Amino acid sequence: CTVIFTRLATKDLHKPISILFCNLAVSDLFSSFSGFWISMLFITNPDITIFGSEDMLAPYALYTTSILSTIYNLVSIGVERYLAVAESMRTRFRVARNHSIAVVFINWVLAFFLGCLPLMGWNCLHMEKSVSVLYSPFCVNYLIFIAIPNCVVAFIIPLFTYLGIIIILRKRKLRMKACGQATGTYKSAEIQVARTSIFIWLLALISYAPFFAGVIFDATNHQCHIDLYPGVYIFRNCTAMLITINCLGNPLIYTLKLKTLGAKLKALKCLSINRVRACTI
Repeated sequence: CTVIFTRLATKDLHKPISILFCNLAVSDLFSSFSGFWISMLFITNPDITIFGSEDMLAPYALYTTSILSTIYNLVSIGVERYLAVAESMRTRFRVARNHSIAVVFINWVLAFFLGCLPLMGWNCLHMEKSVSVLYSPFCVNYLIFIAIPNCVVAFIIPLFTYLGIIIILRKRKLRMKACGQATGTYKSAEIQVARTSIFIWLLALISYAPFFAGVIFDATNHQCHIDLYPGVYIFRNCTAMLITINCLGNPLIYTLKLKTLGAKLKALKCLSINRVRACTI
C-alpha cells in the first residue's frame, strides 16, 4: 500500500515502468488479501480446505488470479526494461504510458480469465475423478494447465530479457572503451541489473518452485486425503507462505532505493503541511 500510494501521489513517478511497478504492488496486495481469506476459512472450518467445498472456489480463484497477475507483471517489467535499454539509442520506438496501461489491462484480463475458469465450470465439485488433493475442489488437469505454462513463462522470459540487457550494456561498454571514453556508468548499470536479476530469480525460484512441485505430486498421487494428512497439508501451507513472502519481497526488490522512496514520502508529508499552512494564511 505504501508503494501504491507513493507512486500514485508523486507526479515524477508516473512513468511507464512506474505504472508496471504500481500494478505489481496491486497484484501482491490481491495475493495477500486472498491468502488472508483462505487462512480465515482454514481457521473457522479446516475441513473444507482439506476435503474441498464450494466455498473454496471463489478464494482459490482469486488466489490463482492474483498469482498469475504477479507473474505476468514480473515478465512485463523484464520486457519493458529490455526494450528501454535496447531501444535507448533509437527514436523509432519508445515505451510510452499508453503501452504500459495496455499491458496492465491485458495482464489482468488474461489473469482473470484463466483464474476464474473453475468458477465457470472447470472444477471437480461433483466428481471424484481427477480431483486435486491439495487444492480441492480444483481439478488436477486444470492445475497442470495453469502451472506448467506459466512457470515456463516466469522463468524463461526473464532469463532472456535480463541476460539480453547485460549483453547490450557490456557491448556498449566495450565500444566506449575502444573509443577511449569513460565506462563507469555502464559498469555500474551492468552490476545493478545483474544483481537485481539474480534477486528476482532467487525469489521466484524459492517462492514458486515448491508450489510447482506440489502440483506435480498432486498429478502423480493416487492416495486419498486421510492417508496424506497432515504432512502434505503442512507442505501446502508452507508453499502459501512462500508465495506471500514473494509478495513482500517484490516491493523491496523493485524499490531497492529505499532512501528515494523515503524521500518521496517525506516530500509528500512536507507538501501536505505546506498546503495546510498556505490555506491557513
